[in-house]
Amino acid sequence: MNTLFNETTVINEEVLNAIAHMPTSSLSILMNESFANILTDTHYMRIAVLLAQKSYDEGGCPIGAVIIDNQTRKIVGKGHNTLVQESHPYNHGETSAIRDAGRIDFGQTTLFTSLSPCDVCATLLYMRGFSRVVVGDITNASGNEPMLREKGINVEILEDQFGIDLYAKFRAEKPDQDLEDWQGLNAVSSKA
Repeated sequence: MNTLFNETTVINEEVLNAIAHMPTSSLSILMNESFANILTDTHYMRIAVLLAQKSYDEGGCPIGAVIIDNQTRKIVGKGHNTLVQESHPYNHGETSAIRDAGRIDFGQTTLFTSLSPCDVCATLLYMRGFSRVVVGDITNASGNEPMLREKGINVEILEDQFGIDLYAKFRAEKPDQDLEDWQGLNAVSSKA
């Protein structure tokens, strides 16, 4: 099958944005296996950040995540935070990507997340047995990386400046929404 993106494709922001916005189940129409093999960790992190931008543009919390198969490097799941958009308190970027991937063995996968995972997401990552987690922003939030390492997950930091700036902007614009995403509406009510 001919695909739009192959090993000769120049990888730029427009290409990565198309991948971020294409449903995971349709990615095989967009990109072939040889293209997936030339994508670097930095590219996958940028896709996660573009998903965070998508959430921000929708009025939500800017957090995105991408899951790849370690051997083929093909995307098996991706998602973005929809706390506001779907009124769903635990549909974070990571949980959304895991739901998108479905019932698979996560032991041979890597999850790229645009922001350090919260307690709920970190717990889910080790419960599902991810082999590797790559975090794109520990400037605005961090703390669960040591726990994930203790649980046997290879954790790497690959900060993306665009993602860092985006989350800082969001936090300054909507501090209550940020607090709700991390700690729930009770924390927002208690603050008042």
